[in-house]
Amino acid sequence: MALPRLVPPSTADASAGESLRAEVRRFLAEQLAAGTFTPSPDAWLSCWDENFTRALAERGWLGMTVPVAYGGHGRSFLDRFIVTEELLAAGAPVAAHWIADRQIVPSLLKYGTEFQKREFLPKIARGECFFGIGMSEPDSGSDLASVRTKAERVDGGWALTGTKVWTSGAHLAHAFIALVRTEPVDPAHRHGGLSQFIVDLRAPGVDIRPIVSMNGAHHFNEVILDNVFVPDTMVFGTIGEGWQQVTSELAFERSGPERFLSTFVLLDKCAESMAAQHIPHSADLGRLVARIAGLHQMSSAVAGALERHEPADVPAAVVKVLGTTAEGDIAEFAHLSAEAAAGQNFYTMSNAAVDQRPGFTLRGGTNEVLRGVIARGLGMR
Repeated sequence: MALPRLVPPSTADASAGESLRAEVRRFLAEQLAAGTFTPSPDAWLSCWDENFTRALAERGWLGMTVPVAYGGHGRSFLDRFIVTEELLAAGAPVAAHWIADRQIVPSLLKYGTEFQKREFLPKIARGECFFGIGMSEPDSGSDLASVRTKAERVDGGWALTGTKVWTSGAHLAHAFIALVRTEPVDPAHRHGGLSQFIVDLRAPGVDIRPIVSMNGAHHFNEVILDNVFVPDTMVFGTIGEGWQQVTSELAFERSGPERFLSTFVLLDKCAESMAAQHIPHSADLGRLVARIAGLHQMSSAVAGALERHEPADVPAAVVKVLGTTAEGDIAEFAHLSAEAAAGQNFYTMSNAAVDQRPGFTLRGGTNEVLRGVIARGLGMR
């Protein structure tokens, strides 16, 4: 018997949640039957399909938490959580809209101007506007306080100069939100003097260079900003408060189901193949299923906290550390189980997951650094 796609939802709004979950599963089954996509691990990062994104938008599954006044659907974080869980579990190609819908939408709602909300939110909800994240730099990964890209005041706006790296989808996206220095570094207050800007990735002075992985995949990029003009209308939030803004955004980036379901399609396939061949399920498989069930509960709890506008930085970091470790362990288990789960497609997927495994614990903040975040957060309680 195949592994259940996910554990049951929480009791809150269970009936409505189950109805929505069933609707998404029917849609995915139809898409698979039509050959619209091939399931893939890590699809939220590496599988860019704008047609699939538009199909989701047509069903109201993008911009779900965006108010109707801004072109969205006014639904809850938990509704969105259900949809994203099912898409990830199926290995669906959601990379095109992922960052915009996951991270940019709540950030715009919290920090965006009225102009920015009306400019971007309806387009994101329609699957017409794609974003990247301009945080990391060549010498500034998890230590974002050390960013060196600078913004200087010019007539009517700002001029940005510097380099961003590991920018997923920048070669296809329309814009990214860049974290830059608007004041020199103060050693006593390293997190001060940072600001955020919405940067048009097709503007003059933007040079996007591909970073090709060892397996030939291209989704990362280096983005070089050479005196790029950003108008005052694209200042994001408040000048000088970039650190506070970016740390609140990271709760959305670190706590979502993509932090533990990137390789779930492999786990599902392993269980299905073992059952079909009457191979006894191993204790390792059982432990992995149990870990995913626990992470589902933890991640949905963070979604509930975000719904209530409660701080969730530390719980999000916990989900990220435990989740990315689990999905890496699933990749290894699937790779070792390739003979049991016979088939060239599975073999190819498991190899790809193992290739990607080192990145699981790096993206969104390295697990080593996040353990420090967790320790400090728990120590303050």
